[in-house]
Amino acid sequence: MNVTVGGKRSRTLFTVAVYAMLFLLGAVQGVIGSFQYSSWMAGPVPVAALVCCAVLLATCLLGAWAMRSVGGALGPAVGWIVAAFVLSMPVSNGSVIIANTAAGKWYLYGGTLCAVAGVVLSFPAWIRSAGRGQR
Repeated sequence: MNVTVGGKRSRTLFTVAVYAMLFLLGAVQGVIGSFQYSSWMAGPVPVAALVCCAVLLATCLLGAWAMRSVGGALGPAVGWIVAAFVLSMPVSNGSVIIANTAAGKWYLYGGTLCAVAGVVLSFPAWIRSAGRGQR
């Protein structure tokens, strides 16, 4: 049973709101990860950075699955990239949040690769679902 109030307009508003929330979820992950990426190390391996990257990849894939579109993966990916890279830029006094250390590089480059992988991996599922809709 589908109950719609306002028809297509409310459905569109709901969809936009969900995409905005996915973007904000990615941004929040970027902010939290930017402060926690070096908090857990196993020898030289930055485990916290790797966990943050894996969570981002899972968020992108689950977002694409839930929205049944590549945009579901693109929202958290763009949100994470904006937040993480803004926090990695130096400010006027010279301090940075994400330092130029091995853990910082694993976090930034690994997170970027996971974001891109999440978007790219969502394409085949989107193509399959689009093909089913045309039959």
